[in-house]
Parts: sequence; C-alpha cells; structure tokens
Amino acid sequence: MKKYVLLLLLFISFSGYAQQTINNYKYVLVPERFGFLKENDQYGLNSLTKMFLEEKGFTVYLDNAELPAEIANNKCNALNAEVLEKNSMFSTNLTLLLKDCKGNIVFKSAEGKSREKEYRAAYNLALREAFTSLNETRYTYNGTTNVQEQQTVTATPAAAPANKTPAKAAAPEATQSAGTLYAQPTATGYQLIDTAPKIVLTLFKTSAQDYFIADNGTANGIVLKKGADWFFEYYKNGQLVAEKLLIKF
Repeated sequence: MKKYVLLLLLFISFSGYAQQTINNYKYVLVPERFGFLKENDQYGLNSLTKMFLEEKGFTVYLDNAELPAEIANNKCNALNAEVLEKNSMFSTNLTLLLKDCKGNIVFKSAEGKSREKEYRAAYNLALREAFTSLNETRYTYNGTTNVQEQQTVTATPAAAPANKTPAKAAAPEATQSAGTLYAQPTATGYQLIDTAPKIVLTLFKTSAQDYFIADNGTANGIVLKKGADWFFEYYKNGQLVAEKLLIKF
C-alpha cells in the first residue's frame, strides 16, 4: 500500500512540474547583470535579452525596476531569465534559461555559438542564436500563471483578472536620423558610415532576413525593415526608442 501511495505522490509531483510551461507566465524578470559578466548590462546583453523576450510577447522587467503589484506581491507570477556561458577557447557559447520562483527550469534553449573574436559581436550573436529556440516555441499566455504557487500566498490581495492577450512593448514614435548612411560589407554584416566618413552603426547578421543586431558604440539594439523603411530600435533609460534610417546598400 505504501508503495502505491509513494508512486501516486511521485506522479502528482511530476505532473505538476510537467504542466509548468512558458504559456503559464505573462511576466519575465531579467537581472541587471548576468553572473558571467563584470558590469551591469555589459555588451548590452541584458537589454537585448529584455528586448528579445518582449518581441516574443512577454511583459518584461529588469529586476531593479519598480515592479507592478502583481509581481511585487508574489514573485511566483514571473519567470526569471538567466543566461549561462560555457567557456571555450575558440567560441562564445550562451544558453538561455527561464526558471520559476523555485528555481525549476521551465525553458532551456539550445546553445548559441559565435566564433567572433570581438567580445560585443560574439556575445550578441551567440545570444541571438540561443533565442532561436525560444522563437521556435509557440507562446500564448493562458492566464493561469502558477496557480498552485498563488494558493500558498494567503496574505496577498486578490489580483485583477489577467489579460490573456500578451502585452508587448508600445511602438515608439520614430525620429528621423540625419543624412544617408552607406552600408559597407563586413565579415559579420555591415558598417554604416556617413559622409564624414564616420562609422555610425555596426550591423551583425542574424538568421532572419532584414533583421540585424546593431551597435552604435553607446547603445545596443536591432535594425529591422518595416515596409520600405529601416529602423534602429534600442532602449534608453528604460524607454524603447526608434530611429528611422536612410540606408544605401
């Protein structure tokens, strides 16, 4: 009899864990610094992680930001993003983990790799490749965020009904950058130069057409094509910024 009870408990425990999917979560928290880095948002990796997760449909906060009551009162309502680095002499290797409040892995990406020698390019490209696994996974928030965990929080005020439509970053009002930029091919993408000539933006190719990881020396973001126009999108002081670009390839 004890044997059957033990098996039943193990089955219930396994079933509860197996049911934890990314669809159970609306929110993701991203740390301001990953464990393998020495500085906050070094190489723009934390900002890029936030941006990529928002593109997937999650509502994302840096863990040092002011959080809405739904998360502040119960951290189990959010997944925690973690990026791990595996040391290698010849390549940069990054893996994305999404964990619940107890540290259980809800999602683990395939390893993203880059053989670029320049650190910023290598980390950015490896992170982008790691996110390919998440982009291939269907995500639709189902409004049932971690119900079992919520039942254990007796002192938390009742939260407002969850919106089942994934919240996305509001589309920013685009500003027009000055002048035409000329694209010069590089081994990893392009460098955009003005008439000075000065390098204004460095673009790194991704697996998606008309979609580049971008770096202007002070901000990391993406350059993408919308219709017939190009835009540089990045975060500044926690706000999404978009600059319309005139590019000649």
